[in-house]
Amino acid sequence: MSYKLIKSLLWFPLTINQTSLILQRLSCPYLNNSSLKFIASQRRMVGSQSPKPKKSSVYTRTGDKGYSSLYSGEKRPKYDDIFHALGTVDELNSIGNELDKNLVEIQCRLIEIGSSIATPRSTSNENKLSYTSFDEENVSKLEFLIDDLDSKLPSLNNFILPSGGESAVFLHQCRSICRRAERITIPLMEKGITENTIGKYLNRLSDYFFVAARYAAMYEGQTENIYIQRRTDKPSELLTRELKKD
Repeated sequence: MSYKLIKSLLWFPLTINQTSLILQRLSCPYLNNSSLKFIASQRRMVGSQSPKPKKSSVYTRTGDKGYSSLYSGEKRPKYDDIFHALGTVDELNSIGNELDKNLVEIQCRLIEIGSSIATPRSTSNENKLSYTSFDEENVSKLEFLIDDLDSKLPSLNNFILPSGGESAVFLHQCRSICRRAERITIPLMEKGITENTIGKYLNRLSDYFFVAARYAAMYEGQTENIYIQRRTDKPSELLTRELKKD
């Protein structure tokens, strides 16, 4: 066993104790207090006491100049409308939770919506367009879920406020974010960048969150707060009065 072996161990990310154990198992004749002190001093010199970790794949540094890449490979500034839509859909997905299997299904569909938005219909190749196409069947499934929940709810005769317990309020919050996602996505649809089915799905999804919020309130035995009009005049009467003034 040569002295070179001890020096070669300096370059491995091992502690002094680990190095000592290896040398003991190899029955190294050079193992003594002096050699261990030498190893300790040399490891400080080469910096192997705290080896540099391998770079994480979480950050890429490719967006440091304010641009991000779409799935199509195209680079656009981070303030582009596409990234506004992507960010809002991601926000909506992040606020969801596993209240039931339907919400998990919806979260999966929101991931697919993000993939579709990140693949502009007008500039991407056919393979990527086909891979990220958002099926109209998703809209039909959501309509079925809405009808199913709504059939179990008491009829709605008044405007209601976001209320009905923690779960219901949470779902009302999802509904309002979904409306914003829809508003941001519509201009992309009009420009032919995004599929129309995405706009339809987001529109139905806000309706789903509304009935889901009411269902959660009913299921948990909570009370929904009703909007109370401040004035007794009906809106139609107010409008007629204003027209007469003009």
